[in-house]
Amino acid sequence: MNRPATHAPPFPARVTPGDPRADAEPLPELTEAERDTYGWQIEIAGFGENAQRRLKGASVLISRVGGLGGAVAQYLAAAGVGRLILAHAGPIQPSDLNRQTLMTHAGLGHSRIASASRRLKELNPHLEVVAVPENVTPTNVEALVAQSDIVVDAAPLFTERYTLNRAAMAARRPVVECAVYDLELHLTTVQPGLTACLRCLYPEPSSTWQRRFPILGAVSGVAGTLAALEVIKLVTGLEPPLTHQLLVGDLRTLSWRKLRTHRLADCPDCGMIQSGCSAP
Repeated sequence: MNRPATHAPPFPARVTPGDPRADAEPLPELTEAERDTYGWQIEIAGFGENAQRRLKGASVLISRVGGLGGAVAQYLAAAGVGRLILAHAGPIQPSDLNRQTLMTHAGLGHSRIASASRRLKELNPHLEVVAVPENVTPTNVEALVAQSDIVVDAAPLFTERYTLNRAAMAARRPVVECAVYDLELHLTTVQPGLTACLRCLYPEPSSTWQRRFPILGAVSGVAGTLAALEVIKLVTGLEPPLTHQLLVGDLRTLSWRKLRTHRLADCPDCGMIQSGCSAP
């Protein structure tokens, strides 16, 4: 027997947290084929059919679908999220193939975003994919965030991350922040107005950070899977997400730490947001 979700999800699909419509917007119904496909997870205690319907109605923006973001996208597609907005520019390169499992050798020289979209649709033909062959920029970020319920930040550069963070805070969209380096991963979930945002955690980018960095594909996979789980928690209310904490995983030793995070009152991205306020 399925129990109700143990934690109420913060909002239904495409309704801003705090919006008075939150209790009125209907969830999409499941087909019999979808009940068959997702039957094993529907039986999870605290999940149930309503959680699956919430996933079907959810729209998630993923900034970059390389090794890290690609793993997020794969597991959200497999879980039954209804709509993925994917932003990633450029062609597939040989150096992508140690970790970017949505890319193939046959696709070398061709569009990354086209390959990601095709392979995700093979995994879940009912998935709606909005394929954007661009990286996040100040020009496109507001339109991308506006289409989403939740944002996943898997970009490698702080310029992109700060741009996405600022827009997501302004639109009151939760953000799952995930990053990898070498055999280490970092993960946290940002709730605008409630938790530290990216700019609170990293007020200034590192002057030594480079676009190319050491990384093993399996580390991207572990981090991406955990990030996908955070999205699922946010959408369904299955369990509380990883807020007010930064998870640091050292996969060399399989050791884990949770570091307490704190909002900055004068943060230029989230400092003016008050808890409980709805988006303009």
